[in-house]
Amino acid sequence: MVDLIVFKTISINSHKGRYNVFFKNNLNNIIKDFDFKNSHLIIDKKVFSFYENFFRKLPNINRSLIIQSNEKNKSLEKIPKYINWLVENKIKKSHNIVAIGGGIIQDITCFISATLLRGVEWNFIPTTLLSQADSCIGSKSSINCNNVKNILGTFTPPKNVLIYSEFLKTLQLREIKSGIGEMLKVHAISGVNDFNSIKKVYKDLFTKQDIMLDKIYKSLIIKKKFIEIDEFDKGLRNIFNYGHSFGHAIERATNFKIPHGIAVSMGCDLANFTSMKLGICSEKYYLNMSSTLQENYKSFRKINIDRSLFYDALSKDKKNVNNDSFSLVLPNGESKIFIDKYKNNKKIRSIIDKFFNNL
Repeated sequence: MVDLIVFKTISINSHKGRYNVFFKNNLNNIIKDFDFKNSHLIIDKKVFSFYENFFRKLPNINRSLIIQSNEKNKSLEKIPKYINWLVENKIKKSHNIVAIGGGIIQDITCFISATLLRGVEWNFIPTTLLSQADSCIGSKSSINCNNVKNILGTFTPPKNVLIYSEFLKTLQLREIKSGIGEMLKVHAISGVNDFNSIKKVYKDLFTKQDIMLDKIYKSLIIKKKFIEIDEFDKGLRNIFNYGHSFGHAIERATNFKIPHGIAVSMGCDLANFTSMKLGICSEKYYLNMSSTLQENYKSFRKINIDRSLFYDALSKDKKNVNNDSFSLVLPNGESKIFIDKYKNNKKIRSIIDKFFNNL
């Protein structure tokens, strides 16, 4: 088994300076690893229930806001409640907020830290595979508003990210597959060779910790290259929306019955299928990726995807400039992902409908 010590600290350059991702060996050493003296904690309710005895030992545990991780709680309408709690607990600009949870807790904390007192430092301890392998770096927060997913947000990097692999032991299979969905996406963006490297060990990701940790590290190294060039989604980084435009629409059209990363797997498969049908990528390219992507979302294939809700959500994607076209992130089959605009017409809809009809 790989000792986490072999993983070097990953340093990310951002507009607010450098922040670090630390791989830690032992959750019981967390008090030594991080100074909680001036911290206010925002903790995922499910994570807190699993590790309550452990969390009770943390300094300032009395300054902990426990939030159930769901899309409803990641909405603008809920933010004032969280801010009121922090104000009542006498938060100061010199304090910091620690997010302990997955992507939803990250989004809430990041958004608040950017706006409360015109900026409060925050730190992140990701507890899901998806957040450890992908969302923990990149500075983004995404907040829902008026039933539109991720329509609001900021770019506010954490001060530090601490990754403890022990948190992965209590995740359900669907949560592991959700994280793997994002890892598959990142490796696909890097190119065919990197995708094939994770495809080769796909089944081992569920049983061999050393292989899982290696691919978490690799995913972050791949993403680091892109976000340091384009931190604010002005160009290159937009290709990380590969699988997401379709994936977010799938989530919305199923009332979020399909977890985010699994919806991304389906979204990547749909993007590749669309590219193939438009004559952009080859059938060989599509089939090479499809087998693994389908393996990751196969248990969710039979969930009904409301087509009208899907197209409505797709039309509201933040990359679109008008309602007459979709901005789609597609592969060209030459190890490159690109973004282009496609008319919201019968041709595109017939391709998408054919994909869903074949599920």
